[in-house]
Amino acid sequence: MPNAPITRLELAKMIDHSLLKPTLTKEDTIAGLEIAIKEQVASATIKPCYTSLAAKILEGSGVMVNPVICFPMGYATTQTKIAAAKQAVDQGADEIDMVLNLGALFGADFQFVQDDIASVVDAAQDRTVKVILETGYYKDNAMIVKACQLIEAAGGDFVKTSTGFAPSPYKNEYCETVGYTMEILKLMRQSVSDAVQVKAAQGVRRLKDALDVIKIGVTRFGVSRTESLLKEYDQQFG
Repeated sequence: MPNAPITRLELAKMIDHSLLKPTLTKEDTIAGLEIAIKEQVASATIKPCYTSLAAKILEGSGVMVNPVICFPMGYATTQTKIAAAKQAVDQGADEIDMVLNLGALFGADFQFVQDDIASVVDAAQDRTVKVILETGYYKDNAMIVKACQLIEAAGGDFVKTSTGFAPSPYKNEYCETVGYTMEILKLMRQSVSDAVQVKAAQGVRRLKDALDVIKIGVTRFGVSRTESLLKEYDQQFG
């Protein structure tokens, strides 16, 4: 077998195991959390209504609790986002994913965008905050750069590509819709300092996808097919 470029555990600790599909039940979520523990991923990304449940199940497991707030549109008021972030923290969140206000960004209300994110960062009380650009909506790379810069200025810990729920013009080699291109990921990585990390979401479905984005500096990716991806790793490098 070929030498692995990364250990299985190192790969797993870059995965945010996604449990966000609207139809997922409480029982589905519990089953997904058990997968997250078994595979020792970085975090389980969950609906906010299951934050307390996830905190109880994941306690002591080494897997972080990662609810989304005001998801997937990001156009709730700042006060609503603050309240949602505080509630998430109170219920056991270790990390928070949020969506920036796209309408404000595209309308060049940059100070509002920055202040909105900064308010959530403050409410998160030193928890990691990942801010989603929703890259499929952008027509101009300069605006992607601006969004990343605003996120860093606001104190965000990650710039993240997509929610997975918005339309996107991008396709991968399997003709599946994805939330980013490799060029966009490279641009995001170049647009922030080393203090800010990059998360790829809506597109890492196979081992090759994961290894490709790691090469360009991505340190976390959202995955719903976690068991399948790690099974590929075992087959190729195990």
